[in-house]
Amino acid sequence: MKNTRKLFLIGFALLSTALVSLKLPIKESFFEMSKQLEIMNSAFRELTIFYVDPLSPGELMETGITAMLKSLDPYTRYYPESKMEDVRFMSTGEYGGVGLSLNESWDGTFYVVDLKENAPAEKQGVQLGDHLIQIAGSNISHLDMTKIGELIKGTAGTDITLGIQKPTQKEIVNITLTREKIKQPDVPYFGMISETTGYLILSKFTRTASIEVRKALIQLTDSMGAKQIVFDLRGNGGGLLREAVNIVNLFVPKGQEVVSMRGKTPEWNKSYSTSSKALLPNIPLAILLDERSASASEIVAGTLQDIDRAVIIGQESFGKGLVQQTKTLAYGSRMKITVAKYYTASGRCVQRLNYDDRDDSGDAQISADSTLATYYTNNGRPVIEGRGVIPDIELTPQIQDYVVEGLVNSGIFFDFAVKTSGDIDSSVDLASFKISDQQWESFLNYTMEQFNDQVIENTERAYPYEPLSKKLILDLETAMYEDGLIGENSDDNAAIITNLKTLIQPDLQADLASHEGDLRRVLEKEFVFHLENTSGVFQFELPKDEVAIRALSTLESGKYMKILSGEAKD
Repeated sequence: MKNTRKLFLIGFALLSTALVSLKLPIKESFFEMSKQLEIMNSAFRELTIFYVDPLSPGELMETGITAMLKSLDPYTRYYPESKMEDVRFMSTGEYGGVGLSLNESWDGTFYVVDLKENAPAEKQGVQLGDHLIQIAGSNISHLDMTKIGELIKGTAGTDITLGIQKPTQKEIVNITLTREKIKQPDVPYFGMISETTGYLILSKFTRTASIEVRKALIQLTDSMGAKQIVFDLRGNGGGLLREAVNIVNLFVPKGQEVVSMRGKTPEWNKSYSTSSKALLPNIPLAILLDERSASASEIVAGTLQDIDRAVIIGQESFGKGLVQQTKTLAYGSRMKITVAKYYTASGRCVQRLNYDDRDDSGDAQISADSTLATYYTNNGRPVIEGRGVIPDIELTPQIQDYVVEGLVNSGIFFDFAVKTSGDIDSSVDLASFKISDQQWESFLNYTMEQFNDQVIENTERAYPYEPLSKKLILDLETAMYEDGLIGENSDDNAAIITNLKTLIQPDLQADLASHEGDLRRVLEKEFVFHLENTSGVFQFELPKDEVAIRALSTLESGKYMKILSGEAKD
């Protein structure tokens, strides 16, 4: 009780300081905030003392704080001391681990789907497709992926014992691994996509992002002969704002404002400009975006679009115009707080969702187009706020057919590649790799064996895909029961539903045949991954990537300058 009272008094003092620094109406705000803290304190105390079942005070408080922050926005988050590794990974891209990634199988087991080159797991003989059964001698079947990840990660230099089962063996082999600092590269791949055009992809903005991009650009231009650059930010959810500024500076001379911030407190009203000589101030530049490109990615793309320095190609970006700052709390915990909105060089904010305006379900709203302001690039091209970054050349994203998507998610391609990739010649040209007709027939037979009626009936395995129309028919059937249209004296209606169900019953053999082209490419990609890991996949996919192809033609055709000048549109 004394400790609880002490913590409450400390909180009181901190609140006083914070309110003074914010220059708020102190008397009213202090009373209301201290009142609510006292209510929370008393509720927490009574629960922990009197609740019928044992409680973990730490878990209970974490749940409460998480729920409170969730009501604000998705980016304000609490991290207890036990999750400091997650905080460090966000800023550095480093974690203490063994260099493997897992996926959950249809039967509830966990198997290795990726291995970092030269990391402890690979060096000790762990292979793709191996099943992880135990950690430190304890079975993990009852755990979820998050908990398993937490157990595997730890301080570099410490040991962990994993119980591994090979796909073709029944016995469990214990492998003791010494954790190392694992650094996920910010630039997972760069290379040439034509004789004169270089390509690089940036996956995140950690502390080393601009350094890695600089090194890649130097190699592309000085060693490989690149005269123009395709810069891929698709799927990049952002990271450190300063690194976004540094990356813009690689293409833009000193003194250009990149981004400004406006927050509730004056300390967050800041502006960031390029501060050094540009590495490649004149090189033609195309930036690729998609709906998952967010935050720091949008700062880079938005400002380079605003100053007419790059052509943006792809899909509208995510629209995250909010800035977070990590604050240290008591007992080693931290909280990442949204403190400001950011604005690109033209003055626009890309934030799509308004978390102050929610509907009856509690979902944040998107502002109406009529309320959005239009800004202009240096050359007078219009750009709109509140919609992420809208590309100069907007391309419709390719939507994967539900049959292909379902089969991919089932893991059947991965399983087949694990069993047969050893038969592939490792010296093949990755860019033009094709599977043989014999390999395709083997895959068809394997898939039919894995998903026949008997296997599904006798295991927990589900059918690999399901059309949307099936769900709609089941919903219709339920609604008709509730409306009294199916039931007693309604045989005709029931027969209609039965006929509809029969009509949409999947035919795996026919579906495999009708989707052969797409499925072959998925299988080829899976084989390439098993042969050459991630870099190989990029080499395989880039020649067939419609967005990258469009960027290449825009740069090499001369249309690039016409778009930036406002003379031409897509």
